[in-house]
Amino acid sequence: MRTRSQTWAQDAYERVKERAKRGDAREYKDMALKFPVLVRQAGLSQALAFVDSRGKEAHKALGDDLARTLGHGGLRDLAEKARKAELLQYLRLTREVLVVAEWYKRFAQALIEG
Repeated sequence: MRTRSQTWAQDAYERVKERAKRGDAREYKDMALKFPVLVRQAGLSQALAFVDSRGKEAHKALGDDLARTLGHGGLRDLAEKARKAELLQYLRLTREVLVVAEWYKRFAQALIEG
């Protein structure tokens, strides 16, 4: 039996491994390194809105990948759930996003050059 964190780690690894093969992998890595700090400083909803509004496909791809790892439809779906969540749901969602974001950060550091 695997824990949720193990399942999330495996999914994050597969997604980062695929992204490492693309030309915009460096931008993806840059956002993966910054995203956990952004969530802690600005809050989950604001961090998701920032990633969505950046305009760079690699940044949005990270948001989509992260959301899908957690079982959501994509970045915008996750952002909507965060905006509509009650306080306890919002706090739990923030914790889950931070756990997954740390996996993306670690794997981006390990798998993406530069």
